[in-house]
Amino acid sequence: MFEQLYQSIHENVTLTDEEWKFCKNSFRPKRMLKRQFLLQEGDVCRQIAFIEKGALYSFSMDEKGTRHVMQFGFEGWWIADLHSFFTETPSTLNIEVLEDAELLLIDHKNHNKLLKEIPAYEKYQRIIMQNAYVALQQRVENALGRTAEERYCRLIERSPQFMNRVPLNLVASYLGMSPETLSRIRSNYSG
Repeated sequence: MFEQLYQSIHENVTLTDEEWKFCKNSFRPKRMLKRQFLLQEGDVCRQIAFIEKGALYSFSMDEKGTRHVMQFGFEGWWIADLHSFFTETPSTLNIEVLEDAELLLIDHKNHNKLLKEIPAYEKYQRIIMQNAYVALQQRVENALGRTAEERYCRLIERSPQFMNRVPLNLVASYLGMSPETLSRIRSNYSG
């Protein structure tokens, strides 16, 4: 464990061996099984998860019990309810394990300690947050300004692993369409 985190950090910044050891010791490894919850709505998000192996997704539930998928996370990605984590308020999201997962968890205290004591780690987190913001902005633009077909095409062009690793009903929810609409689009899509 820690290979993906090491690679993710060192693709963006350089840590000394001593800084890497300090960083590594700030995380707690956790294995989770498919369908377990890392976070449930109403709980405060106490830790950010880095995904070493497996897949997770975050979603909200409406009053009818419909899942609205917000984010997927695969190897080398981070997942959390950042609003809940930073404000220490109850989460409006659930985070569920989609595939058996190996996670590296960091709590608020250790996260802040790393940010303060290792400038390269702070730079890494800034880069990760910038990239997440850009991805979120693109997702909103897609949702507001694209047809269902265009949203589907962009998703499989940018992230083909979705179709192999994520159930179609969750892909449909993520794209803001019904499973029937997604099925129709997929049958007409020639790639």
